[in-house]
Amino acid sequence: MAVKLGATRAGDDDLAIAHEINVTPFIDVMLVLLIIFMVAAPLATVDLGVDLPASTAEPPPRPDKPVFVSLKSDLSLALGEDAVAREAIGAALDAATHGNKDERIFLRADKTVSYGELMAAMNLLRDAGYLKVALVGLDGRGGQP
Repeated sequence: MAVKLGATRAGDDDLAIAHEINVTPFIDVMLVLLIIFMVAAPLATVDLGVDLPASTAEPPPRPDKPVFVSLKSDLSLALGEDAVAREAIGAALDAATHGNKDERIFLRADKTVSYGELMAAMNLLRDAGYLKVALVGLDGRGGQP
């Protein structure tokens, strides 16, 4: 590309238009995108090998008389060993915990129960005012709850 620096005609002293692309904004945008991808790429990795340290803390002591609520495969509820209607679960829990809403409730569910039904049972406990709910499962090593 040629740029006319001098005037060829008398009185013609303006410069010719240079038809060049200004690449500085393009480079700025590319550097910003590079930084964004450099920051976002490590966050997108899901499979990380992490060796967690062993804990020396002892598990919390099991209560003397835990309160178990069971959700059976036929979707009926039981408090301990006694069957309880869904509408009466709040009153039955109040009687079992002596009105102590801070006591932890252990919720057991049959493995054939759907996730939606389990959440409905948890909502019943929450509506009754019991917010400390622990889910009970079998230990994969020894088969003990």
